[in-house]
Amino acid sequence: MTNAESLLSQLIAFDTTSRGSNLALIEFVEGYLAEYGVASERVMSPCHTKANLIARIGPDAPGGVMLSGHTDVVPVEGQPWSTDPFTLHDGGDGRLYGRGSCDMKGFIACALAMVPEWVKAPLAQPIYFGFSYDEEIGCVGAPDLIKRFYEHYSTTAHVIVGEPTLMQPVVAQKGATNLRTTVTGVEAHSSQVNQGTSAIHVAARLVSFIEDTMAALVEEGRVDDAFNVPHTSLHVGRIKGGTAINIMARECTFEWEIRHLPTETFDEVFARFTQYADSLKAELAARGKQVVIDTEALNVTVPGLADRDNAAVLRLAKDHLPNECCNHAVAYATEAGQFQGQGLQTIILGPGSIAQAHQPDEYIEKSELEACVEFMNRMGRALEAPFEG
Repeated sequence: MTNAESLLSQLIAFDTTSRGSNLALIEFVEGYLAEYGVASERVMSPCHTKANLIARIGPDAPGGVMLSGHTDVVPVEGQPWSTDPFTLHDGGDGRLYGRGSCDMKGFIACALAMVPEWVKAPLAQPIYFGFSYDEEIGCVGAPDLIKRFYEHYSTTAHVIVGEPTLMQPVVAQKGATNLRTTVTGVEAHSSQVNQGTSAIHVAARLVSFIEDTMAALVEEGRVDDAFNVPHTSLHVGRIKGGTAINIMARECTFEWEIRHLPTETFDEVFARFTQYADSLKAELAARGKQVVIDTEALNVTVPGLADRDNAAVLRLAKDHLPNECCNHAVAYATEAGQFQGQGLQTIILGPGSIAQAHQPDEYIEKSELEACVEFMNRMGRALEAPFEG
């Protein structure tokens, strides 16, 4: 078992499902780094049950690289796992199974596996670790980590967010916001439809408008063929409402999302929905119908990662990856846009496939860990040269 595999086994053993604490894992990483004389700092959550971790290897100097990874994982309940998800299992097929193996404790394990080499290397530029909490529920922890890092550590370091990309550089991602809309109407007997306002009927019109908005954006030419879904997507995933078939529904709630291209903003897309909701309320009011439409965000808006201001970090990555690597864009959300928003050059690059993330029997190929370690080894040698600005 390689050092990266051993560390991955230890990281997997911590159940860091987002609903719980990650402090036991953070304490383990702190202790591991301390063994090699590497100091670290916690950036606590407001509730003090979770923490981000920042550490530096090498000199307090300009430049360098921040290796960023989230420590939390998604739940396993209801999934048909073949083995204990919190015990790393070697399947004998070149794969290592366990919750978080690819998303994204594999990357963290590779970074930690390089510590013994990096503390002995004549680094001229620093290597930073930035390990966050609660990425899986909306990239909640990263903003405080990024603020602390930018204000107290470095404004010139480049960032590699180690989400699973099969060790191919990702230069763009969509932004994402989850929303809940609650429609409140007026109950009445279903035989007296003129006396009430069905929240379900109003919600249905809103849901149809959400899908129509996505089509309208495409018709307006708001597309980017770098993405496999080349436009901003809007999707309603859950809906609930009503009391009985013969009662006009007083309430209906639906949960939906906007995944916007990095060239667009959440606000401009969401404004179309709010304008339609206002016009729908006015239309109903003119007919003597009462309705309330409230929408709340379920997470902070995760900004997209735009393919810009990344030449130096992309060059650093490509110089130390196999020649066949090429740029990619992804629809899933990561913390990369948050780093870019702080003014730090950022890409996404890590071992494993996103196709395995969140799945039962999640796994990472051993060859992916090996490729990641080799990349980090080469990258570390490049940081023995001074920062060129």
